[in-house]
Amino acid sequence: MLRPPVVVVPLVFLLVLAGGCTGDGDFPRGPVGAAGLGDPYFPGLGNGGYDVEHYGLRLDYAPATGRLKGVAEITARATQDLGAFSLDFDGMTVDSATIDGAEAAVRRDGTELTLRPRGRLGRGDTFRTVVRYSGVPRRITDPDGSHEGWLADRDGGRAVALGEPAGSMAWFPGNHHPSDKAAYDITVTVPAGLGLKAVSNGELRSERTRSGRTSFVWHAPEPMASYLATVAIGPYKTERTAATAETPTALYTAVDPTVANDSAALLARLPRVMKWSERIFGPYPFSSGGVIIGRPGDAGYALETQTRPFLPGPTTTETLVHEVAHQWFGNSVTPKTWRDMWLNEGFATYAEWLWLADTEGVPVRDSFAEAYADKANWAFPPAEPPSAAQLSDPPVYGRGAMVLQRVREAVGDDTFFRIVRGWAREHRHGNAGTRDFTAYVECEAGKSGGDGSTGKKLDLLWDVWLYGKAKPPLG
Repeated sequence: MLRPPVVVVPLVFLLVLAGGCTGDGDFPRGPVGAAGLGDPYFPGLGNGGYDVEHYGLRLDYAPATGRLKGVAEITARATQDLGAFSLDFDGMTVDSATIDGAEAAVRRDGTELTLRPRGRLGRGDTFRTVVRYSGVPRRITDPDGSHEGWLADRDGGRAVALGEPAGSMAWFPGNHHPSDKAAYDITVTVPAGLGLKAVSNGELRSERTRSGRTSFVWHAPEPMASYLATVAIGPYKTERTAATAETPTALYTAVDPTVANDSAALLARLPRVMKWSERIFGPYPFSSGGVIIGRPGDAGYALETQTRPFLPGPTTTETLVHEVAHQWFGNSVTPKTWRDMWLNEGFATYAEWLWLADTEGVPVRDSFAEAYADKANWAFPPAEPPSAAQLSDPPVYGRGAMVLQRVREAVGDDTFFRIVRGWAREHRHGNAGTRDFTAYVECEAGKSGGDGSTGKKLDLLWDVWLYGKAKPPLG
């Protein structure tokens, strides 16, 4: 991701009872899944008591009014006995909810949507929740002025849904914490005859028009954190490129016609960037790839939405490299908590340095020196941002990349690139945190015959570069 810092301030809504609700006196009964997972920066995000396996989202969008009708079918497995559980959902109206086909009691409190099944769910049970909802989805404005959620512009019918860290709950209910990843099937229906396309994650399974409405059916089979889900609606020019021996990943690209000419050169570089990334990081972790290029005003940042990063207009090749690198680091290997975000951004920034070295002859040590000289990178340790407002500040990116360069210097090139590829392979489609990474580096360094001095170097490296508050001298 390349964007300003983000803080999501939950809005408090009136209590809404829908779907056969009972009074508060007997709601809920039995054990309740936690409403929030206690993330260090967003403690209210996510929910306990279950693990989502699959989201089936059916969205019908009316650009003229900005209204969205949605059906979210959520297949999950209970990780404890459940008399009730919660979903994160910000805005819109819940029209009905069922659990395993039976009407569920629903309570709405702020961004928490609590549901009670007719009967208790047992630990290990797989259950299916269907929530029907409608309304105008929210554009969430952060204190720094950046936006996420459902970003709509009715001029031309355009809309894009972006979700880091919490904007996805503006357009579908779910377990919106990166630790709960799931497969997705997303169907988006828009008016026919307006030239609109609806682009999402994964593979386009079908595009069909009936009764004046066109539906686009997308399938994302690999696990995905909800903040990486996207829908982009607009008069996009799209292109599908089949996988070949030269470029083994099928690509689907979408570009707004207003920036198509200025984006042509960048789109032409995508296959090369993909192939280069696979050489450095290992096999591409998803069944498809691509990019969405919108207009500069559609969003104030680029985001690594899974399989298909969103770019707000034409940008640099380095930004494309950054967002493609996230497909390995952030998307496939997803942080356990938002405190681990430096692993996403440090690796993606380091990918830019490697690209410049390989394609423009700029040594990585020069990129390191530039980052080292930048005062902004020393505001705080990359592994310990002071607050949620600073999760996207320079130390998470620049100093995060410096940590990786110091690891490379400590263990040597052969071991370092084995670590990079091995880290992506070992945690493919999973979650991992900072302690997992430091332990992995130390283990792999030891396999390479690292002596006691190497271990001491790594201990000092973590203390000074990853957690240290002061700018260290080079030596």
